[in-house]
Amino acid sequence: MRRPPAERRAEILRIAMETFAERGYQSASLAEIAARVGLTQAGVLHYFSSKASLLTGVLDLRDSTDIDELGHERPRGLAFLRHLVETTRRNTEREGIVRLYTVLAAESVTAEHPAQAYFRDRYRGLLALVVEALEEARARDEVADDVDPPTAARVIVATMDGLQLQWLLEPGSVDMARATEVVIVRLIGRDLPSSG
Repeated sequence: MRRPPAERRAEILRIAMETFAERGYQSASLAEIAARVGLTQAGVLHYFSSKASLLTGVLDLRDSTDIDELGHERPRGLAFLRHLVETTRRNTEREGIVRLYTVLAAESVTAEHPAQAYFRDRYRGLLALVVEALEEARARDEVADDVDPPTAARVIVATMDGLQLQWLLEPGSVDMARATEVVIVRLIGRDLPSSG
């Protein structure tokens, strides 16, 4: 029995996500992904025009998951920083996505990697959101006066990425959410609001 195209496409994306997370984009082959899905390479190319477009589909899927969790309206000020802490907590329940992100982000620094522009844009966008949240918090007197939003944003994002790498290398070695919150609290000189 033939499966509906949308179901088959979703299965290809899931298998590609797992394969890229396990082996990296450069090392994973289209033939390997096709075999794991039970299709020929031509069958996979029927749904995705190239390995690079398959990668784009995987990254879009990852982003849509994050957007769904954020909801329609971005939390403001310190509530957004709390959201970042809660995101690190949720990430402990989705190791595959965390591994995929970490592997592809690292690989993207190589020449002509197809995800390089994606990650460059993603970091710019994330940093802008964190800076905006810090500026909102500062306008409400929710952070210390000496907080420099652009520098603090870079430290927060670097902390989250570094903790993910440590967690992937040695699961259970670090409480990512707790460590992220400690760094944010030290940077801003204030406690974060409780979640929920």
